[in-house]
Amino acid sequence: MAADHPVTLAGIADERVDHRFKALPPDAEGLTVGDLAAERRNLFTGGFTTPVLALSAESVEHNLALLETYADRHGLAFAPHGKTSMAPQLFADQLERGAWGITAAVPHQARVYRAYGIQRIFLANEVVDAVALRWVARELEADPDFRFVCYVDSVRGVELMDEALRAAGATRPVDVVVELGAGEGARTGARTDADCAAVADAVTAVPTLRLTGVAGYEGEVPDASPERVRDWLRRLVAVAADFDRAGAFTGADEILISAGGSAWFDTVAEVFAEIPELSLPVCKLLRSGAYVSHDDGHYLRITPFNRVPEEGALQPAFRLWAQVVSRPSGEQAFLNAGKRDAAYDLDLPQAQVVRSARDGSVRAATGVTVTGLSDQHTWLRTEAGAELEVGDWVGMGLSHPCTSFDKWQLIPLVEADGTVTDYIRTFF
Repeated sequence: MAADHPVTLAGIADERVDHRFKALPPDAEGLTVGDLAAERRNLFTGGFTTPVLALSAESVEHNLALLETYADRHGLAFAPHGKTSMAPQLFADQLERGAWGITAAVPHQARVYRAYGIQRIFLANEVVDAVALRWVARELEADPDFRFVCYVDSVRGVELMDEALRAAGATRPVDVVVELGAGEGARTGARTDADCAAVADAVTAVPTLRLTGVAGYEGEVPDASPERVRDWLRRLVAVAADFDRAGAFTGADEILISAGGSAWFDTVAEVFAEIPELSLPVCKLLRSGAYVSHDDGHYLRITPFNRVPEEGALQPAFRLWAQVVSRPSGEQAFLNAGKRDAAYDLDLPQAQVVRSARDGSVRAATGVTVTGLSDQHTWLRTEAGAELEVGDWVGMGLSHPCTSFDKWQLIPLVEADGTVTDYIRTFF
């Protein structure tokens, strides 16, 4: 189902290619991004410099379609977390694939979303910044169709929000959901049922806020297992039911119950299917974000599709290409990519393929292992017989999409034959 309010991508294709954007062809200087995309250059022979990060067009399309059908099959609304890519073009694709809206973590991200016309924003944090709340109030007043929802997890937070919104002259109440913490020692969120009730009471006592649901992040459940995550999700649902019985959702149009990172959305779907009938329609909102690009490390290991293979499988879409710039011995080589180019917070990149600088042939990176990263170098260990020489291109898989996207402002979207069809603009 296409979005009611399409994302406005005006300006992205009109941006000029210049020194700000890593790896783009020097001879494209002065072209617009749209003009360069229309040339459909080849990533390997079209003048790109190394290192260069590429997104597989086929894998991105596959992943978008898979989560669309998954959410539809399980009766879930979907607000993918935009902090993963911060890419309006991908937001547009997600919304065209039926997403309810886009999730944010901080006000700056919400401002980017609004600049490109996102009409529903779920901000998965408590907002107590008076300047940010003044901006939210202005956006809500200026656009009757704009929907904004954020967390509250403390009575003090409610007080600060109310003060800021009153001072801003807010004319529409801000929708909030009480965040249930994942457990003692976990991250944010009210810890006990009594804490949740106190926050809900504080919200219903002020005119600037409207309680519309409950939410949380099951990925922070201590020593997470399917059983522990399931228990926490059932507790989340129980809190919503308690609020409903107490009449806390008076004035709301629906009850939002939201969870779901990229590691446990199968358990979220299972428990949310058990939600009892409440006094208002229930929006069961999933927020997984890493699926768009997936990865070759962390998310490849923890994806729920490993537990439910009959539901499908995500495809890693990132590949970082770098060149061998030094081969000082038969056991060692160095590439011209490093921490400034590749995610390394969860796992090191993985050498996957080698493209010969002599004839362009591609082979598996057999016997080639990434052992470390410097700022601008990748350290390789090469086994005896490994074919690798200065000038060769090495394609590496990455782990953790969130810290891969944020190192690149324009990312070539590449078809399997190397044709670049578009450039994904990020805003971090």
